[in-house]
Amino acid sequence: MNSIPKLQKGDQVAIVATARKISREEIQPAHDLLKSWGLIPVLGKTIGAVENQFAGSDALRISDVQMMLDNPDIKAIWCARGGYGTVRIIDQLNFTTFKKHPKWIVGYSDVTGFHSYLHKMGFETLHAPMPVDIAKQSEEAVSCLRKALFGEKYKICYNTKDPRTRQGVAEGQLVGGNLSMLYSLCGSASALDTRGKILFLEDLDEYLYHIDRMMQNLKRNNMLENIAGLVVGGIDAMRDNTKAFGFKTDNPFGKTAKEIIAETVSEYDFPVCYDFPSGHHSDNRALILGRNITLEVGVKTSLKF
Repeated sequence: MNSIPKLQKGDQVAIVATARKISREEIQPAHDLLKSWGLIPVLGKTIGAVENQFAGSDALRISDVQMMLDNPDIKAIWCARGGYGTVRIIDQLNFTTFKKHPKWIVGYSDVTGFHSYLHKMGFETLHAPMPVDIAKQSEEAVSCLRKALFGEKYKICYNTKDPRTRQGVAEGQLVGGNLSMLYSLCGSASALDTRGKILFLEDLDEYLYHIDRMMQNLKRNNMLENIAGLVVGGIDAMRDNTKAFGFKTDNPFGKTAKEIIAETVSEYDFPVCYDFPSGHHSDNRALILGRNITLEVGVKTSLKF
């Protein structure tokens, strides 16, 4: 996997919206943070643009991202927020210049579409907080983002408490992202290749039966049987069919999201950890996707970059 040049003070970082709309006020904390790191924020035309729920039209988002991809002075592209919309523009982008002069693509959630697309091309990406939520992030999460961008070594370590944890050591490329996005990419040209890799999954605000359906889909697409390890980050704010939902009576699924995941991977023997500090919450530590790492799952779980 091709590494991305580390940032240096004075470098320009673009902030663009590939999906849902966002105001200039909402990205101000990210703007100020970049300046405090000695970087120069460059706002794309999609910041403040509105077309229904999107940050402007597909054409505007394509041209905005393309301009930042092609501009040699832009050393990183920080996606402003997730939501939905990246998949509508990804196939219309031209990465010819990017391949010659790669730069960090930073974000999570809907930006998983970018991560998977670029991994198929052989480039690392950065799964990390976005401008929309950077002000709410922990000091550790902000520190991890800065270290990843500037090429500094860092380690993520936390106490392993979940009883479903499966201890062990795994080595391989770290890949993955948002479960709903990975599920939606199955069968496409940018479907994730997980063979021999450490898979990271996170998600937010899904029905429990959706989680089960998506995990079964990954399994049926042979995306689980040959992985080296599984890292489960935030699986937050899940919903259940406790209100009438296609039925006259309540129809709860009967399992938690982590129980669903544990059951789906129960026949395999790779290491599995849960509650990893990355995903849709306030401690969203930066993960260098595509990087060869070692995952150690024991009393403590750790990843080192």
